Amino acid sequence: MKLVQLLGFYVLCLTLVACKKKPEIKQRGPHEFNYDNQGADWHDACHNGRRQSPINIDSEQATKDSISPINFVSYDVPLKTPIKVTNNGHSVYMHIPDTINGEKPYINGGMLTGDFEAIEVHFHWGSVSRKGSEHAINRERFDVEMHIVHKRTDFYSVAAAKLKDGGLAVLCIFLRASSDTDSEVYGLNNIFNQLPRLLKPNSFVSIFGELYLKDILGNLDTDEFYTYNGSLTTPTCNEVVTFTIFTDVLDVKRTHIEKFWALRDSRNKLLINNYRNFMPINGRPIYFRAGQQNIQTMPKSYLAMLLILSKTIIRFYK
Repeated sequence: MKLVQLLGFYVLCLTLVACKKKPEIKQRGPHEFNYDNQGADWHDACHNGRRQSPINIDSEQATKDSISPINFVSYDVPLKTPIKVTNNGHSVYMHIPDTINGEKPYINGGMLTGDFEAIEVHFHWGSVSRKGSEHAINRERFDVEMHIVHKRTDFYSVAAAKLKDGGLAVLCIFLRASSDTDSEVYGLNNIFNQLPRLLKPNSFVSIFGELYLKDILGNLDTDEFYTYNGSLTTPTCNEVVTFTIFTDVLDVKRTHIEKFWALRDSRNKLLINNYRNFMPINGRPIYFRAGQQNIQTMPKSYLAMLLILSKTIIRFYK
């Protein structure tokens, strides 16, 4: 009798083990990532791509070219408010609404192939001990890098633009911490002042009042920049982005930048150092547009040669 009971108990245990639900292997989605290893553990195109971003720009290796300037259209028209600013667990993100005229601000020129409408602004930053810009010029990083993301106007959605080469354009603006109390950028201050209300992931605030997209550029000199073809700097790292990286830097109060360091990520950990490692250039051309100041400071010998050449051309056509 005892043997029968033991056998019954054994069969019951086997049945329970067999029926126990196997643990699911959860696939990490494109929005489930972190910066613990600065992107070194990301997969798919992030790992296998050949045109990945960000990069370190070696100014000596860049090709100097007669590129047209970036044209900003409707950046000086007020945006519809309220404007939503969110801590999405990876960055601080500001959606760019239509202007009061019912159209999106947009850009063209540079190395862009068409018109690109503004869709969002987000930021990459470091921590107390590290600067957090994604790109660098001659290995120099800056405290914060602001991205103004645009999609080509002939694509209906951002999702569609992410699937086509050249579908997105990103303007990169470096921010430098300054102790100067005069370091004020009106549009950025509107965002920075809200950061203490965005400590938790998925929290958001609304900005009211009159705001122009040009306000977040402050007095930035947009005449001089580097440009190249790369990828999204977050998963899924689609290689569809034309980057324009301005050499001029905006100085902002250090106290504003320190506010970023208190935010929390999607795991409720401190959201710091949210930048990706430099990626290989793999032979991609990096173009440079010299600003007016650089042209004016050309060596006198170059200017003399240009003067002689222009006089020769004038004589030829007389």
